[in-house]
Amino acid sequence: QVQLVESGGGLVQAGGSLRLSCAASGGIFSIKAMGWYRQAPGKQRELVAVIISRNSSTDYADSVKDRFTISRDYAKNTVYLQMNSLKPEDTAVYYCNARFWRVTGGEDEHWGQGTQVTVSS
Repeated sequence: QVQLVESGGGLVQAGGSLRLSCAASGGIFSIKAMGWYRQAPGKQRELVAVIISRNSSTDYADSVKDRFTISRDYAKNTVYLQMNSLKPEDTAVYYCNARFWRVTGGEDEHWGQGTQVTVSS
């Protein structure tokens, strides 16, 4: 059974930093891409950052460019999100996402349980 286990959320003052981690395990043959999404109260879930396994290319939401960095540890099937210069508007539940080929065949997608990030002003 595929699991995405997130960690690293919390409460931080504006201008501070946090690093989120997400480890994937169980039933995964190969990961195509991993990313982070977030959902603030009353808003739709939005893409924050994604990293493609094939060439390690990355993409970011405009609102986090130059402040957030996504990275991978391919050996550990883990993705990180380094968040610097945090703003109150970054407050949201952050979700890890993985798109992968299953050990049993075929492609699939899975979400983590979410981790709360709160930035105080």
